[in-house]
Amino acid sequence: RRSIGMIFQHFNLLARRTAFENVALPLEIAGVPSGEIKARVEPLLDLVGLGDKRNRYPAELSGGQKQRVGIARALATRPRVLLSDEATSALDPETTNQILALLRKVNAELNLTVLLITHEMAVIKAVADRVAVLDGGRIVEEGRTFQLFAHPRHATTRSFVSAVTGSALPPYVASQLREAPQPGGQTLLRITFTGAHATDPVLSRVSRILGVDLNIIQAQVDDIAGEPFGIIVVGIPSDTTTVSAVTAAVEQLDLTVEVLGHVS
Repeated sequence: RRSIGMIFQHFNLLARRTAFENVALPLEIAGVPSGEIKARVEPLLDLVGLGDKRNRYPAELSGGQKQRVGIARALATRPRVLLSDEATSALDPETTNQILALLRKVNAELNLTVLLITHEMAVIKAVADRVAVLDGGRIVEEGRTFQLFAHPRHATTRSFVSAVTGSALPPYVASQLREAPQPGGQTLLRITFTGAHATDPVLSRVSRILGVDLNIIQAQVDDIAGEPFGIIVVGIPSDTTTVSAVTAAVEQLDLTVEVLGHVS
């Protein structure tokens, strides 16, 4: 157990112990001499940015500062793995970003594996190198973060990542979507841009080559695990010839295209 450090969702600090004393607790339990405890705890408080708060009690700290104490405490026993159980779900967005930056720093500087347990896909997108998706207690999909976000295979994964990647259609569009082409309507295509193609002027090229008007319904360009990623949903005339020509032109540019349905 000492090879695993644990960060809790609700901090789990002892109210009557200072920040220093909370970080020192697992070392005291392990029987580490007091001189060595001080030598370990003070650098950890500096690492998490709380060197000047060593004598503060939990009631005197903000939520983010309490979680920093929790991270320092988890590192005190020099674990090989840091287990983070929903460590940011009780924090506001700005503090969440600060804690994620700290976890990246811990991972890089201490060469420590960090295992995040979370349902917040934005957190995974920002900090994880690899992802495993669990459904019903089983791993249903796993792989590199970018690959999993860009090309989710399992329905649970697609549900998780859709809001983050922009692949979910706006409700007003989704409510109009039909399986069959509508007279005078449009066919909706989802084009996925990845890697070197994420910023290519694909739509202008296709429109210029084929002489087809492309109606942008939805678009998002993002960064996932350090790699560019984009999704654009466009509407084009629903005749079979145009749909086939546009689909083929996009695929020739080494991009992924999917027919979502038809709207009037």
